[in-house]
Amino acid sequence: MIRDFQISDTQQLLDIYNYYVLNTVITFDDVELSLETFTEKVNAINSEYPFIVFEENNELLGYAYGSQFRSKPAYKYSVEVTIYVKNKAQGKQIGTRLYVKLLTELKNLGYHVALGGITLPNEASVSLHEKFGFSKVAHFKHVGKKFGTWLDVGFWQLILD
Repeated sequence: MIRDFQISDTQQLLDIYNYYVLNTVITFDDVELSLETFTEKVNAINSEYPFIVFEENNELLGYAYGSQFRSKPAYKYSVEVTIYVKNKAQGKQIGTRLYVKLLTELKNLGYHVALGGITLPNEASVSLHEKFGFSKVAHFKHVGKKFGTWLDVGFWQLILD
C-alpha cells in the first residue's frame, strides 16, 4: 500500500537510506545519518512537498518524495524527485508504483518539471525514469568521489504538464 509519510516511519526509512550510504554510490553521503539528522531532513521535506511510502505487512519497502531543485524564485515550478527501495525488495514494481503516485501528486500541485539526479552507472534507476518519459538532459563527469572512485551524475527531466 502507498500512503503519506508519517513521523513514525522515520527509523525504517533511515535504515533503508543508511544501507545505500554504507554500501553503494547511489547517494553521495558517506557516513550513516543519525536518527536526529534524518528526522530533521524528512520533516523539512514533508512540510513542503509530497512524501510517500510503500508499506507491506507493516514493513516499509520504499519511499519517494519531491524536494526543492534550486532556491531562486524562478525555479519554484521545478521539483527534484527522489526514490529509494529497500535492498532486496527491488524487482517488485515498488519504484514504479511510488513514481505513479508521486508524479501525479506533483502534477496536481502545479509543478511543471520533475528532475531526477542519478549516480552513473545505474541502469535500474535510468530505466525507471525513462519508463515514465524522463529524458537525459545532463551528464556531469567526476563530480563526486566515494569509495576511492570518481563518479558521474546524470540528470533526467520530465515535463509534467
